[in-house]
Amino acid sequence: MKGLILAAGWGTRLRPITSLRPKPTIQVANKALIVHAVDNLKEAGIFEIGIVVNEQVKEHIQKAVAACQDVSFEYIIQNPPKGLAHAVQVSKDFLQDDNFVMYLGDNLFQQGIKGFVEAFDPKTMNALLALVEVPDPRALGVAVVQGGQIVKLVEKPKVPPSNLAVSGVYVFDSTIFDMIDGLEPGAKGEYQITDAIQMLIASGKNVGYKKVEGWWKDTGKAEDILDANRLLLLDIKKDIRGEIDNSLLIGEVVVGEGTIIKNSKIVGPVLIGENCFIEDAYIGPYTTVANEVSLNNSELESSVVGNGTEIKDVKIRLQDSLIGEDVTISRRIVHPSTHRLVVGDNSLITLQEN
Repeated sequence: MKGLILAAGWGTRLRPITSLRPKPTIQVANKALIVHAVDNLKEAGIFEIGIVVNEQVKEHIQKAVAACQDVSFEYIIQNPPKGLAHAVQVSKDFLQDDNFVMYLGDNLFQQGIKGFVEAFDPKTMNALLALVEVPDPRALGVAVVQGGQIVKLVEKPKVPPSNLAVSGVYVFDSTIFDMIDGLEPGAKGEYQITDAIQMLIASGKNVGYKKVEGWWKDTGKAEDILDANRLLLLDIKKDIRGEIDNSLLIGEVVVGEGTIIKNSKIVGPVLIGENCFIEDAYIGPYTTVANEVSLNNSELESSVVGNGTEIKDVKIRLQDSLIGEDVTISRRIVHPSTHRLVVGDNSLITLQEN
């Protein structure tokens, strides 16, 4: 079985974080989203992986997965992206007649995807979908199930026929290509995979399902990234590899090699990367600090901080914050009191006054 990771989009809802790099390269718990996907495929026994990209994001994706071992990658160009079914169609030369897992590169599963791969029976099924119960599935594909099969699939219905939404993992055999070849473009000129699966159902093919166990996150917005980070940090165990000087570390705290922590308090779960310098600081629960970060005389909690960022002399605690790479945040004391900002497109700035 082969794997197919879809990573051709930029993730516009996450701008400005994604203004310079695509969403699958954003790190959650100090690992790029797409690397989480690769690890899940490897755990499921899949080591031949196609990654659907466009020319603008290809280099970013290649860099993100460069350290992944024991797996081969083939990069498939989808330019411009025209929907999930189109991504499968342009991957036909790579997939050939093999069964395959289609994995949306911005999805996270607490228990991985091995269970979905094992539940797919190629003797009796043509497809298998991962379904998750959600309170409001109107923004997702929605399934109606009967007798262990999916009997109807609707994309983003105004009146959902059930609360079972399609999450980011699909297992197919090669019959899906026949359905995609007969598709008409839908909204915005895109070819929807839900329409192709509905055609499978209408033609008498067996579309099975398995419900997601544990949590599932579609990391479409900043709050989703922060929540996914929080959930992943619940599983870390204390591991101190850096230098700790006159500091208090409480609970599950991971500190990478080359990191120096002085005169600070860290309350886990907290994940700190390599070669960081942290002094006179407080880091609260559910915070991830990437590599080569400098944090001085400042406080963080429930936040994600990217590589190479410097935070200095910020008196008010930064909380629930998603901070990109190579960012500088500092306090400036002037009279009269003023704020000086250099802000990119689609940013959210909240200034609190005491």
